[in-house]
Amino acid sequence: MKDRIDVSSNSKISMPIFNLLGIIGMVGTVVLMYSSITQKITSLETSRELMNSDLLKASEQTTVDKEQYILLEELFKSTSKHQELLDENIHNQVMLKHLEKQLDKALADIEKLKDKVRENDNGNSH
Repeated sequence: MKDRIDVSSNSKISMPIFNLLGIIGMVGTVVLMYSSITQKITSLETSRELMNSDLLKASEQTTVDKEQYILLEELFKSTSKHQELLDENIHNQVMLKHLEKQLDKALADIEKLKDKVRENDNGNSH
């Protein structure tokens, strides 16, 4: 039973320094690889969360955009109605000015006729 190894707290191991440095180097490499992999996974998860957040904001923004388009349509309709009313009022204003000119002319003509009637009454009474 020479192949048997007894291990205790008092056991001593002898090994070449090259092998010990190789084992320490491999352990260090494995730790660095594990750290790098963990960092990459964390980075990918963070970017995925940010992308999901951006997509969520974009989908919410679409709803806001739709509401804004609806409001713009309503404002455009309202503006169109106001423009039509303004055009009608401008036409009415032109008509009123024309009627005012006609009324002034008619009043002037009436005054002329009154003056002629007065002249005729004064001329007939002599």
